Amino acid sequence: MWNAFWAGGISNPIEVIEQITYLLFIRGLDAAQLNFDNQMNRFGSATVPRVFPEGVDARGRPYADLRWSRLKDRAPAEMFEIVSEHVFPFLREMAEDGTSHSEHMKGARFTIPTPALLGKVVDMLSDIPMEDRDTKGDLYEYMLAQIASAGQNGQFRTPRHIIQLMVELMAPTPSDIICDPAAGTAGFLVAAGEYLRRHHAGLFRDAAQRQHFHETMFNGFDFDQTMLRIGSMNMVLHGVEGANLRYRDSLAEQEGGGDADRYSLILANPPFAGSLDNEAVSKDLLRMVKTRKTELLFMALFLKLLKPGGRAAVIVPDGVLFGSSTAHKAIRKALVDEHKLDAIIKLPSGVFRPYAGVSTAILIFTKTNSGGTDNVWFYDVTADGISLDDKRVALLPAEKLGPVPEEALSEAEHGKNNLPDVLARWTARDGAERERPRTAQSFCVPRAEIAGAGYDLSINRYKEIEHEAVEHRPPREIIAELKALEAEIAQGLDELEAML
Repeated sequence: MWNAFWAGGISNPIEVIEQITYLLFIRGLDAAQLNFDNQMNRFGSATVPRVFPEGVDARGRPYADLRWSRLKDRAPAEMFEIVSEHVFPFLREMAEDGTSHSEHMKGARFTIPTPALLGKVVDMLSDIPMEDRDTKGDLYEYMLAQIASAGQNGQFRTPRHIIQLMVELMAPTPSDIICDPAAGTAGFLVAAGEYLRRHHAGLFRDAAQRQHFHETMFNGFDFDQTMLRIGSMNMVLHGVEGANLRYRDSLAEQEGGGDADRYSLILANPPFAGSLDNEAVSKDLLRMVKTRKTELLFMALFLKLLKPGGRAAVIVPDGVLFGSSTAHKAIRKALVDEHKLDAIIKLPSGVFRPYAGVSTAILIFTKTNSGGTDNVWFYDVTADGISLDDKRVALLPAEKLGPVPEEALSEAEHGKNNLPDVLARWTARDGAERERPRTAQSFCVPRAEIAGAGYDLSINRYKEIEHEAVEHRPPREIIAELKALEAEIAQGLDELEAML
């Protein structure tokens, strides 16, 4: 399918995935209508809404003709005419109805250039079994990976194994209200949903928990409409029907206070895009930290959005950990003294290659408004299972990658993938980890020591390097050996000369 788009003249990966998103949405509408029809036929009433009205649209075409099941069997030229002249105007009209997912169809544009390409792509999509949630999810994950591999758009994608590590560390529960204020393609929200399906399958048997899962648990904001469309489709394809993905500049002034103290878990990798104009930034955030740097404003935003007792795992650039400006120090002091800073997990600098070589860390904290930092747990990740150069090639077989590999890792393999060890040691951070020496890969640092170091949170400030004692031979012995070699060479030269 991907190759067909490229051959057909659409080479921008964002545009490719956007067009596929629309087609998947159209197919999904047909499935929803089928569900409505079946309920009406069996029970005479339906618990789900009707999708396609009876009668004809404003352009005189029967609404029934817009359904995927009818469309897919048409000749390419007729199919192209129906999709461009009837289906897309219908999508934009639906968007006015206001459900989160259809709302993102407001600006829907049909850009597939030829009937032949549309026919080919519709045939391929029709062959994919959409009943299986994993298949739908895998299809979309593949497409999102293509965005990343296409270069300039890679900033949208946090590597999947890093997302999974953060979700496993935070272990979401069925009662959590989860938010990603820089949602992009909704990778964190999807991973949290998949975690809950694996570890809390029982929630789907409880009507209230099931409703919470589908309608109020997952919340994300972004100010890129294309990303919102892709993100909400990603959630739908992973089986979350009513995720709350909204158009919002998270750092700007919000009406009515903007969700303060609302969420119990934040998972995010916010953009580190330099500085903003003060006029554009929410006054609430500027009261918390006087700065124009986006990464610090996002830290203030996380503290604002979390309810007391709420937890966060977020990726920050290293500068947040040791920057010397007043704002840098103020945000670190707030995390350590006013809340509970749990952990700093240093990531290797190649994690975001080939798009950025920036050094980053995962920051884990709990909002308390009353302190609570006791010991901060540090871990220095040196390998994530994938080479840290621009190629990013897997160093181990697939079953030994990620934070929860299917097979146990040997000591040598741990050297290539630290992520399972991060999880194992995280669970022991209040016990055995306290005893580890500062020369180990992970260790704990008491709050008082961090305060004494000016709230510096870089691991190198506290890590101790063991210098191995190297035994050298005595100089006299080395000189004697060199002299013996010299004598041997001289003797050889004399013998050569005698032969001439």
